[in-house]
Amino acid sequence: MAILGKIFTWWDGATIGTLLFSRRNGTRVGADALGNIYYEGGETTDGRKRRWVIYSGPNDASRVPAEWHGWLHHSVDVTPDHLPSPRVWQKPAVPNLTGSEAAYRPSGALERGGIRAAATGDYEAWSPN
Repeated sequence: MAILGKIFTWWDGATIGTLLFSRRNGTRVGADALGNIYYEGGETTDGRKRRWVIYSGPNDASRVPAEWHGWLHHSVDVTPDHLPSPRVWQKPAVPNLTGSEAAYRPSGALERGGIRAAATGDYEAWSPN
């Protein structure tokens, strides 16, 4: 099933065609801490270099760190290897956790029992006449 998954599915990593295209038509520029690989090659319609990423896991744009996002969208021309080191207060990039076990669930959510705190008196329920 793994080979069929690589041929026919795009949402769970790069397909075989994308992997072959990247190795053949692109130049590997770098990789990030999450294992994503970044390529550059060819030209877009406006004459700039085409840039893309091959994800190390599921295709999720929130898995691209901010510095590589800037490079992908031509906000900066240098790769993050040449950028200043991150500030002490900056947190590392984390993927979007929506839909996973680690997703945020406030009190009152059905996954946490569906029991919420009582209203504080500033809410008056509407009832039709």
